[in-house]
Amino acid sequence: MASADPKTIAAEGLWKNNPALVQLLGLCPLLGVSNSVVNAIGLGFATLLVLTCSNLAVSLIRNQVTEAIRLPAFVMIIAAFTSCVELLMQAFTYELYQILGLFIPLIVTNCTVLGRADAFASKHSPLPSMLDGLMMGTGFALVLILLGAVREAIGQGTLFANMHLLFGSIAENWTITLIADYKKFLFAVLPPGAFVFMGFFIAIKNLIDAHQAAKASKEVTTGSKRVRVTGQIS
Repeated sequence: MASADPKTIAAEGLWKNNPALVQLLGLCPLLGVSNSVVNAIGLGFATLLVLTCSNLAVSLIRNQVTEAIRLPAFVMIIAAFTSCVELLMQAFTYELYQILGLFIPLIVTNCTVLGRADAFASKHSPLPSMLDGLMMGTGFALVLILLGAVREAIGQGTLFANMHLLFGSIAENWTITLIADYKKFLFAVLPPGAFVFMGFFIAIKNLIDAHQAAKASKEVTTGSKRVRVTGQIS
């Protein structure tokens, strides 16, 4: 059973067991709509909300459902919260909802959400389960936003374009133009570009982990003391 320690849960969700960089779950929506920051924030926040709420609900009913109906019950809970998020987006961010399209209802089939419900929430009390959903959702959303920022910057030469679709009229002037008269790089905003950039992110994380592991190993070796015994036994 996974640890319920808050620090461990946070470290697992944000870095050590990040859904996108380590588990490689939910890649279809991550690669499909991460061509801009606003799309990434919209889908990331929606996924985070569903993941947190479904983890809490699954934890609350974990002792009331039998093994035979466990997974169908979890899917129904996830579908209910996904429908709530979908209706909220239709009411308050309808244009963004239309852009994200099918990827919002597809949160129901996101392996990250169902995986955390089955692997963690069904075995732990409500508070750790909710924290696990929050941290896993945040880790997924951060990777999504970073990927969206890189793809938007390289593909369109801007950052935070069309943020009014999510935050309203207050965000109409948030667009940052990185290069004037930029010739758009179409590859970056298409799905193949998402695969390439995601591969770079995974490689960078693996390099950082390898460096930290080597550093920790070196510190242990340096800190250990060797005792040399010489002499003769008569």
